[in-house]
Parts: sequence; structure tokens; C-alpha cells
Amino acid sequence: MTFDLKTLNDVFFRACSAGDLQVMQCRDTAGKWQPITGWQLYRRVRAFAAALSGWGIGKGDRVALLAENRWEWAVTDFAVLSLGAVDVPLYPNLTAHQVASMLADSGARVIVVSTAQQYEKVAALRDQTQIERIVLMDHAPTVMQAVWFGNLMPVDGVSGAQVDRDADFDRRAYDIQPDDLATIMYTSGTTGEAKGVMLTHGNIASNLNFSTGAFHWGRQDSCISYLPLSHITARHVDYALLCHGATIAYCSPFDALPQALREVRPTIFVGVPRVYEKVRQEVERRAQGSRVLTLVLQWSLRRGKKYRATLLAGNTPRKASWKIADRLVYRKIREGFGGRVGTFVSGGAPLGTDTAGWFLDAGIRIQEGYGLTETSPVVALNTHLPCRIGSVGRPLENVATKLAADGELLLRGPSIFQGYWNKPEATAESFDGEGWFLTGDIARMDEDGFLYITDRKKDLLKTSGGKLIAPQPIENQLKADALVAHAAVVGDKKKFASVLISPDFPALEAWAQGKNIAVGGRQELVMNPSVIAAYQQVVDRVNATLASFQTLKRLHIVADEWTVDTGELTPSMKLKRSVVEQRYAAEIARFYQEDGSAQR
Repeated sequence: MTFDLKTLNDVFFRACSAGDLQVMQCRDTAGKWQPITGWQLYRRVRAFAAALSGWGIGKGDRVALLAENRWEWAVTDFAVLSLGAVDVPLYPNLTAHQVASMLADSGARVIVVSTAQQYEKVAALRDQTQIERIVLMDHAPTVMQAVWFGNLMPVDGVSGAQVDRDADFDRRAYDIQPDDLATIMYTSGTTGEAKGVMLTHGNIASNLNFSTGAFHWGRQDSCISYLPLSHITARHVDYALLCHGATIAYCSPFDALPQALREVRPTIFVGVPRVYEKVRQEVERRAQGSRVLTLVLQWSLRRGKKYRATLLAGNTPRKASWKIADRLVYRKIREGFGGRVGTFVSGGAPLGTDTAGWFLDAGIRIQEGYGLTETSPVVALNTHLPCRIGSVGRPLENVATKLAADGELLLRGPSIFQGYWNKPEATAESFDGEGWFLTGDIARMDEDGFLYITDRKKDLLKTSGGKLIAPQPIENQLKADALVAHAAVVGDKKKFASVLISPDFPALEAWAQGKNIAVGGRQELVMNPSVIAAYQQVVDRVNATLASFQTLKRLHIVADEWTVDTGELTPSMKLKRSVVEQRYAAEIARFYQEDGSAQR
């Protein structure tokens, strides 16, 4: 199934065509899930668009969004797009300084924020921006200077009542053209300053036309929207769900996801690799408390491994041993996702082959995809057709691919972005002389057209002996262990590679207690000889799978938890390698003092 979308307003009108059928779900103040119908969505978008228009917002004007995932986010997005204005989504956990910088750069005139805390963040530096109005989603009477979103919304009528269409509103939305700018999305900046990616209506619409049709989702399907909508992956998924007629259930904050999974019981689950890694680690951690459970888990995974080809082909094994393992283990893992998920998708960052293989052995086939903000985002995606572990699937029909001499993936197509906002030089540097977009990712293609992303070009380490090391696959293997939250392989221009590891501290503390090791503070814990020995075993297991020049010769366990808030991770949970290397420069230098290359 493919769509024929021209603009993102076509997505909105497809959702509204559901009439009195549910298109979204949200929690009310009592914690109960409430439906939002297609007609309700239409009335709310039309009402907020009228408010924006009354404030002088029109085609080309920028409206910023600083909020967690909730129905007001979608309404704001569609209202802005219906006017031909440009929305600028910002991550909720950005600092006030970062928010002010992006607001000033984008020239946004209106910003919609979720909470009083977000309002204070903007208000503190408002004089550094062009913001004229702040709209608050939450009802906070103490914030008198903001416009309350609820005051702009209509009182929804009785369910089932026909909604009168507004001809002027509809005509203006339909008049928006594919080449019109839809959004400026600031990249998470793994290698430096965040840049505003300019995506048109046609960029994103052309991507939606081909990205998810093979899944054949429909009215019977639902998905929880919890990944930040300020990231293109989550935003694209929500648009796709609306096109298919599936229901979106908004979940905020992230900690509420487990409960939401139990209550909503979605049929589609989309996660970044770290979510899947955490699920695996939790299953293994629970099994470690019992020798019987450990043996059952290990036996079940061995059974599942025998049927990988069957599962990759989209079929369910019929052997009695697989059915027993399914009853004992696989079904319980699926129940952790709500028990009804039929499609598991991973995106936003590379999924380690070890993690993908573990889930496949547990009867769960994860469909990995690949894309960038600059590509709207999907470039390739494994579908329900036969897929391959380690690959990101076959490229979409409307994306042309080429590999440069050094293995860098180059792209062309209607979903490629228009450039970086206010950065003509950076835009020019992103394309070669023939107009191919330079992704910065090293890739290969197999004989059947499956694409494999091996690493970021800028992340490749070159030893002083001239050997190239791709750090991401090694880091993914390390993160497969329950004790490891994150890892950073270092060693560029050095004789050998080394690694910094940020522990999964809850797992480490539980492990230490089981070994009768005094936990104390984190610094004391990571310096304990038994803890160091445990992590060295993890490294040794990974080293056994590597070529000699790739092996990790030095290890340092940090006493810090790497998070988005502390700056080591992007909002999509990718490692900010430059930040880590700068923060732990002294520890890295000590790795190489003995071989004389520490100052290279």
C-alpha cells in the first residue's frame, strides 16, 4: 500500500475523515484514557489556527513547540501547517540558553509550551528572542502572562455529531504546496553545534508515501507515542499512523510507558535501541535471581535460535519445543510490551546485532530502519517481507543510493532536505558537486539490495599503525551486557583502542549486593577490584570476537551515568563522542601514557 500525499495537510485531512471514530487517545487528569475522534481533532486544529491567524501568524512565520508528547502537540503542529506557517519543535529537556539560541536563530514569533516550568525557561530569556506570545498547554493560573491553550479550544460536542467543515480554513490548508517549508528541526548535534534542518511539506509527504505501506496497518492498530515528537523519527511515525487510520496514544513522561503498555496494549511498538537493550537487560537481571529461571531462559533462547530463518521470513515455528519455550519465556517478554504487539520497529540509532539476535531468539522480530533528519527521515526499512539481522532493510523506492569510494552513503530523492536554516556554507558542504547528499555514514549493500550501516565516518578511529576501527559495533556488543549502560571506544591516532564504560548502576548495585560487596558511593563502587574484574570479563568476551587490532587494551569505568540531561547523549540516545572525550580527557590520556602516544 502506498499513499498519494502531497503535503502534510493531506495527513491531517485523512485523520479528520475518520469522523466520529477514534484517532488519538490521551490521559485525563484522573489518569483515564479518553478518545479523540477525527471530528474533534478537526475542530481543535481549526480553533487554534484561527487564534494564530488572529495574532498575525501566516505563511512562512515560525511557531515553536516546547512540550512532551500530548494531544496539544499534534493540534499545534497541524494548526501551524494549515496556515502555511513553519513549526519549530524543541526538545523539552533543553536548557534555557539552548532554547533561547534556537528561538533567536529561527525567529519564532509564538511558542507553545507544556508546563509552567517550560514557561519560566522561555520567559527568563525572552528578551533575547522575537517571541511575541507564549501559549501554555497546562492550566496554570499563576502564570498570568501566558495564553492558556484550553481557552482557545472549542467545547467538543456529543460523540457522533457531524462537524460542519469550514470552507475558508480547508481552502487555505489545501492551497499549501509541496515546496512550502513545513518545519525547522534542530539536529541533536552529535558532532557539534545543532543545525536547523529545513524540511518542506513535500519532503516529509514523499517519505510517508513509501515508508510504511508494507506493514498494512489499519483501524485495528494502535501505537504509544512516547519518543520525543521533536525528533523526526517519532513525528514521522505519528503521521504514518494517522494515514493508516491507526490510533495514537500519547504517553508522557517516559516513566509512564510500562503502565501505558499494560493499559493500551498496542499492536505497534517503535523504540530506539536503548529501549530494547533495557528490556533485554531487565529480563536477564530477573533470571539471574534464580538458577532455574536462568536455565529456562538459556534453553529457550537456544531453541529460538534454531528458528531464526523461519521468523525472519515472517512465519511462526510449529515445533513442539518452540511452543514450550514460547509458553515459558517468549510470551512473558511480549506481555511486557502489552501482549498484542505484532510489529516491532527500531530506529533513531544503530541496533546492535547481538540485541536484534537475542530478541529474534525470543520470538520477536525487530524491523530495523535507517534515516536522518535531513532525509525526512526514512531511507531504508526492514518490513514484514523477509528481513535480515544487521541490515536496515532495502532503500525506499523514491530514494536513490550510491556508495562513495570511501564507503560513505550518498543519497538523492524528493525526501532530501532543502538545507540548514541560516547556514548556507554548512548546506553546501552537505552535498557533492553532482547534488548527492553526503550522509556521513559508512555503508555497504549486499547482493539482494539490503543496506548495512557500519559506522559514522567521523567516528572511525585510525590507529597509529594505520588500521581503521569502527567503534559503534563494538560499543553495541558491550551494551548487550546487563552491567553496561553505555560505552565509548577511543584510540584515534593511538597504538590501540581503549574503552570508557558508564555502568547500568541499578544492575551493578544489585550485582554487588549479591556478591556481598559494600555498595557505598558510586566512585567507591566502580573502583572496587571485584567490580573492575567483572567489567574486564565483559570486555574480554567482546575482545574474543574482534580482530587483534580492534581489541580493547585498556578499560576505565566512570562513576557517572551518561544521560541526555548531563550532555553525553543526544535526545535519540546516540553517544556524543566529542563530549565524552573532552569530559574524560585525563582518563583517556592515562590509557596511553605507557606507550608514549598519550599526547598525539
